[in-house]
Amino acid sequence: MEDILRPVEIKSTLSHDIQTGLDLQESKATEKRPNAIHSITTPEEALDALRSKPDLGTLSKALDYLDPDKQQSFNIKLPGPKAALLVNVLVNAIIPDYWSTLDGNIGSQTERVTAQSQQQKTLLKCLHSVTGLGAILAQLRSLIGVASDGVDKAATLALPQRLRHLLEALAAILGQDAFILDLWHDIDTPALKPMQKMLLWKELTSFLTGGKVPSTAAEASDVLRAKKDTVEDDIWITSSNRYCVWLGENIVLMASTTALDDEGRWTGIAQLLGKSYSLGYTGNDPSFQIVFRLSKMNADSIIEVLYSRLLLGESDRWPQLRALLNHLAAHERRVFLYSILRIMQEKFTLTSKPPYDYGVIKGDSTISGGAALIAGILKDSADLTESLVTWLTGSSGRGIGGDLSIWRAALTALSDNQGAMRIILDKSLHTFGDALYIKHTPILQQEATSQILLLAAGCMKRSDQKYLSDLSRSSVYLNAISNRLAASSPRVRFLGMMAGMAISDLVDPPEKRMKFDIDGMDSPDAERYRSLTRIHDTVGDINELKVGQLEKSSPPTPLKKKPKPKSVQVGVPRSGPAASDKTARIISIEEVSDNDEEQVDDLVAYEKPDSDEEDEDEDPTLVQRNKPTAPVYILDLIAGLRETEDYERQRLALVNAAPLIRRKAGFGTEVSEHIEELATLLIGLSDKFEMDKFQELRLQGMIAVVVAQPLKMGQWFSRTFFEGDYSMAQRASILTTLGMSARELAGFKEQDASFTGANIVSENSFPTKKLPNKLHEAYITAASPLDRTVKKLEKLMIQPMAVEAADKLTGPNALKVRTFSSRMEVEKKRKKPIPNDLAKIVAEGFFFPLTGRCGTQTIQFSPILLTAYLKTLSLILHASGPSTLSLPQMTSEFWDLLLSLRSTSASSDDPTVLEALLFALLTLLDVNEDKRRVAVEHAKELLETQEWAQLVFDRAGGGKGDEEGERVRMLAASVLVRAREVVEKYQRLLVGDMFDF
Repeated sequence: MEDILRPVEIKSTLSHDIQTGLDLQESKATEKRPNAIHSITTPEEALDALRSKPDLGTLSKALDYLDPDKQQSFNIKLPGPKAALLVNVLVNAIIPDYWSTLDGNIGSQTERVTAQSQQQKTLLKCLHSVTGLGAILAQLRSLIGVASDGVDKAATLALPQRLRHLLEALAAILGQDAFILDLWHDIDTPALKPMQKMLLWKELTSFLTGGKVPSTAAEASDVLRAKKDTVEDDIWITSSNRYCVWLGENIVLMASTTALDDEGRWTGIAQLLGKSYSLGYTGNDPSFQIVFRLSKMNADSIIEVLYSRLLLGESDRWPQLRALLNHLAAHERRVFLYSILRIMQEKFTLTSKPPYDYGVIKGDSTISGGAALIAGILKDSADLTESLVTWLTGSSGRGIGGDLSIWRAALTALSDNQGAMRIILDKSLHTFGDALYIKHTPILQQEATSQILLLAAGCMKRSDQKYLSDLSRSSVYLNAISNRLAASSPRVRFLGMMAGMAISDLVDPPEKRMKFDIDGMDSPDAERYRSLTRIHDTVGDINELKVGQLEKSSPPTPLKKKPKPKSVQVGVPRSGPAASDKTARIISIEEVSDNDEEQVDDLVAYEKPDSDEEDEDEDPTLVQRNKPTAPVYILDLIAGLRETEDYERQRLALVNAAPLIRRKAGFGTEVSEHIEELATLLIGLSDKFEMDKFQELRLQGMIAVVVAQPLKMGQWFSRTFFEGDYSMAQRASILTTLGMSARELAGFKEQDASFTGANIVSENSFPTKKLPNKLHEAYITAASPLDRTVKKLEKLMIQPMAVEAADKLTGPNALKVRTFSSRMEVEKKRKKPIPNDLAKIVAEGFFFPLTGRCGTQTIQFSPILLTAYLKTLSLILHASGPSTLSLPQMTSEFWDLLLSLRSTSASSDDPTVLEALLFALLTLLDVNEDKRRVAVEHAKELLETQEWAQLVFDRAGGGKGDEEGERVRMLAASVLVRAREVVEKYQRLLVGDMFDF
């Protein structure tokens, strides 16, 4: 059939048709184009020229006419219908079609490149306006919508190129020097009415501070990444931190060049700064009263640039900063002050050595500089002074768990204000002695209140000793010390004794001073508290903050391993001046005789190998002989973890991280000097190469870091969980690290080895029915080590109750046969006691830093994160054991936290929150073996727990196929059984306590 239908002749007319069509299009375009000889003199001519797909010459003439720097009757920067049409054509037609042509990097001839770069600069100047910025953002949003819809596939073919060109143009426009200042000059022109100026500035402020620029740029970058189209250079506007620094520098430039009597301009700058506080996402979960604000971090970045450039530069500009603060609203000034306090605490690290001597402790120069900064901000501002007093005496804020140097600087700045100091002392003393505060507040917050109280008492001693003496004899003071001494928690009683002794040393003669002759009064911790009243800081000069502080705030640069230069020395002597040169020089070439007398004849040479593994590849260019080696030192490990281009080097660093840290922890200072840097790298490490066992290896490294220095790094990881700028997955890994490292310190390392990946076997292990690793991970649901450990503990705690219940159903004990075992068999089955190193540091290093910041820090607990948080606290409490000295205080704080989350678990759509809450309550009742103490000290909490567990048990489903409901019913029943055991045994005590309550 094919032979019959064979064509006789083939003639192609496609090229002719295409050429004819191109000629017709070119003729039509030529008719539409303006005459290239004539110049453009009106906006209409420029608009027609830009719409007609002009050549480079016509485009150049149109851009020259629209150039705002040239004196023309028409200004494209001013708002109007003609300007809007021209900007729309420039954004929608000229940039997509001509941006690559106008790019200065394209072209081989220097003159042509310079001309094209000049045309591109002119194009950017035409779009340097509020209208141009809005048009680019609108076009980007439109293209992002087209990419997300994906309806017309043909329309998306040129989408990556258009997006990339618009992103580059937007970055180039914003990256110009004094962008906001130039726009202010363009807006503040007599050609515009006051209402137009106000609306334009408001629209510009909305663009810059409403998050539209970085969010739109980031979405466009994601689209390009999804389309596998990357930009050559990283566009800075997609980075929130870099964008905030740029915005802060523009605000600084405007403030530094504004006259103090220019009210309109200061109002505009204040609007821009105030609105910039809302940059980023503001999360608010009303069911859990903890809010995480990314805007707080962005505000800190802007304010850090603002005050470092204005005050810590070559010349301080206090008048400009005060003028800016005076034009801010009251709540915006308060945000500015709190941000300054956070920056001083986190970035500048105001630290001082613990004062253990008995003399008058002199202040630190850095603290004096910080006090000068705070005092300068508070000058002639009553609302800022009130805000600082609230920050020091309130339950939230004030740097809970941080160094007390920031409190010293704040109190020193207020030392000359007698009214403010009295308010601080009175409020701190009332809070310190309140019975409900003592019983229900986390111990971390109580320690902060006691330290501020003692620091304020020391300041009042030097300024108004009579007021302090009268206060020490008041009923408020006596009740505060009495309530502290009557508390059940040893730590609470310790804080009361420290406050009583320290204040008594200030106001009483030596023979009448308060003393407590018990153990622990001479410990370093006690000496530190008693010495707080003797610290004497003074307001210094802000210049003391300039020395060495800006270097501390800059991030460390990645270490780059320099390749060793290959040098061949022929006949170079080992001594002489040439040996000290950095580059090798050939001194002489000596001929070595084969018949050397010193040559040993009986040495047998090695035979050449038959094959070389390195040469198995057919392509010699793929052979890599300079393979990276395993790190031996901590600095090598840090460099390997920072490697983002070499897969083998990062893999070796990650595989050897945990063994190297554990091996080096007890020798030298390598680990202690770089331990925080190691922890930061491991938390932020991403699986760029899709490495096998990446999460397990990373978790093992973080656990090794905590085990190396448990007290210090337990507090560091807890603080990082609340204050660090990390994702939800990274925060969950921090919680897993704290929980599993606590169990390892408690002696459960071998039991948890299969969960954490510590016993990872090789792929060539003994054959089993298990699938290969990749297939095994694909067919199973991987659970986190935290969840697997929790399930194991659930089984251990619930199984004895199930056995006991089954035993009761078999009949009375009198009818049962009991088997007696020999003493030797009993001793063999008895487990040996495991040393629990966690019990010594669990409260201060792990538990209290997590519970203490829960009500004060701003973080949004999603259901997943809240579940991991409760499970981590439960594991830490269980690992500490029933003999921990801090167990009563830990029980009190944890029980209050759990009862406050009952409504959260009920309203949450995720049942894992309710399961985690029930497991935490079960752990709490199981660890507290002293049931009488539970009934006496926590009667109200016990009865509330029993009632709530009964309610959950009744409401839970538990039908066929409902595994989650059945699990909830099982946990609720376990909590109910444990609670009823205590209630039934100590019913009389509970009834009496309820009557007294």
